[in-house]
Amino acid sequence: MEKTQEKKLIQDYEREPVPADKRKGWFRLSIVWIGAIIALSATALGGALGAGLSMPHTIIATLIGCFLLSVVSALCSVVGAKTGLSTSFVSTFSLGKYGSYAVSAIIAISLFGWFGVQVDLFGSSLRSILLDVFNLDVDRKILVIIGGALMTTTAFIGFKAIEKLSLLAVPLLALLLIGSLIRVMNGQSLSDVAAAPLTTEPLSIGVSISLIIGSLAVGAIIGPDIARYAKSPKDAVISSFVGFFVGFSVVLLTAALLAKATSQVDIVSIMLGLGWGTGAMLILILAQWTTNDNNLYSSALGFSVIFRKTPKYILTIIAGIIGTGMAVGGIYEHFIPFLSFLSVLIPPIGGIYVADYLLNRKNYTFEQVDRQKNVNVLGMSIWVLSALIAFMTTPAPTGFGLFNLTGASGFDAFLIAFGLQLIVSKAFQESKQPALVAKQGRNIQ
Repeated sequence: MEKTQEKKLIQDYEREPVPADKRKGWFRLSIVWIGAIIALSATALGGALGAGLSMPHTIIATLIGCFLLSVVSALCSVVGAKTGLSTSFVSTFSLGKYGSYAVSAIIAISLFGWFGVQVDLFGSSLRSILLDVFNLDVDRKILVIIGGALMTTTAFIGFKAIEKLSLLAVPLLALLLIGSLIRVMNGQSLSDVAAAPLTTEPLSIGVSISLIIGSLAVGAIIGPDIARYAKSPKDAVISSFVGFFVGFSVVLLTAALLAKATSQVDIVSIMLGLGWGTGAMLILILAQWTTNDNNLYSSALGFSVIFRKTPKYILTIIAGIIGTGMAVGGIYEHFIPFLSFLSVLIPPIGGIYVADYLLNRKNYTFEQVDRQKNVNVLGMSIWVLSALIAFMTTPAPTGFGLFNLTGASGFDAFLIAFGLQLIVSKAFQESKQPALVAKQGRNIQ
């Protein structure tokens, strides 16, 4: 009986479709998305926008950037909701079995690496808060280990634990941000704050939109990892827009107003300045936890496709231990360029499988997974070409920086891959039809 309950606790359907009775409505999925989106990097980006743009321009850039992210996430999430499968499994249909292994490895290593980077940041930031507020000097390595253990715990259990944590954390984070905004706005009118002078080098609206899209492009592309739990494609689409358009917009604009009202960019520093030492510590812990357990979760889903005989919870624990260990050793700073390189390879995958799904919906069922080619040459070729163009539009040192398209290399890669897959696949299908008709004619004769 106990073993059955333990199995239910950690069962996450990583190698099969999520059953219909385990699916969630848009509200719960939205909370998970918002929990994944709210992180120190998101508030820092909002602060940077507020410091480098006027408030009207900040609003324009935020709404456009978040809307485009929502569209990409919704398209990718529909495929996850329809199939009930993770991003790594979904890619099998358009890239082949071996192609999906490559996708799984890139997603797993990339997100596992960023997990370690975020744990490292968590330990360093929490040490500063404890020293500044409580005069406690705790070794950074101890805090990194504690953070890594916390984040691994929810990722180890899977979606149900991530959902529960998000339901707790998101309202608390919202209250802390809104409470901070109310306090800094005390005695100041909104018009006065909005008219505050820029405190950094001015940003253009185009660059700002690119920064917004680039910050969460990978998260939107791996939408099936969360949307496979959606009751319907409609729930997947609504939750994508609530998470990326509503949730991310609110976080960015709130952080921008805080930056303008205080002339500071760092939200934790603003809270410390308000005397909210405990609040600053809580927002750090919860924001990093709800984001980073998603990194490890998706990483483990990717590893699950490669190591099919190893349970996901074991892969999660191993990845969590290694990632935390590397953070303790402080060696991640040497790997960030490599992780950035891997991240550029992920957006084209979304464009390919979304376009392929639109043309071959009937093929996208779990029963068809083992019937796919070992290598889908067409899909793999488009992936390589789209990724190459993305590197050409990515500034050095990660890319070549030869030219610009939209300004966001991840978005460039998604659009190029999507367009090429639609055009080439359609042409390939049409070229096969005359041959098929001719063959049928010969058979009749």
